[in-house]
Amino acid sequence: MSSPEPLIFLVDDDDSFREALRRLLTSAGLRVEAFTTAQAFLDAKRPEVPSCLVLDVDLPGLGGLDLQRELRAVDATLPIIFLTGHGDIPMSVRAMKAGAVEFLTKPVRQEDLLGAITQAIERDRVEREQRAELAQLRGRYALLTAREREVMARIVVGLLNKQIAAEFGTLESTVKEQRARVMKKMQADSFAQLVRIAARLEISRKTQP
Repeated sequence: MSSPEPLIFLVDDDDSFREALRRLLTSAGLRVEAFTTAQAFLDAKRPEVPSCLVLDVDLPGLGGLDLQRELRAVDATLPIIFLTGHGDIPMSVRAMKAGAVEFLTKPVRQEDLLGAITQAIERDRVEREQRAELAQLRGRYALLTAREREVMARIVVGLLNKQIAAEFGTLESTVKEQRARVMKKMQADSFAQLVRIAARLEISRKTQP
């Protein structure tokens, strides 16, 4: 299955600059949705595809840095490339610390912008894949019984079946069966893979009764 086509969101209130940038990105084979204000962007529905936001700092109403804060407040991870008509080092530092991919000064060089977009799209693609994988792991973990979760927490710290059985006051053969069910439900082919899954889910013996 082919990867979904990425989408570039462009927010700039300068009509001529926005249109020129839209044509540039389109000619580079990129899909673009353009907006004149930050609020218009916030109000628009965003498809679940690898994306990035090319954002003017100086916007009427809700400014670029304000929009960045709004997105962070709702846990949005959309990568942002800032554009500004004047260099402002403190502003760029704040934007980068808040997670911006790049802070470019107008007139922006084509290669700089396209390079930043490539980087941002790849970052978003990887983060989306990681979130999807984590959601799958959480779904598998939800299928475990309470006792199977307790067994898993002890398996991944290296306890043997007989040690787990002694702790629970049960038979070693019972723990062996529970261990097999844990491996099957979590789709883990090895102990090492189960340990990696537990690390992704932040599961440890401390998280269990």
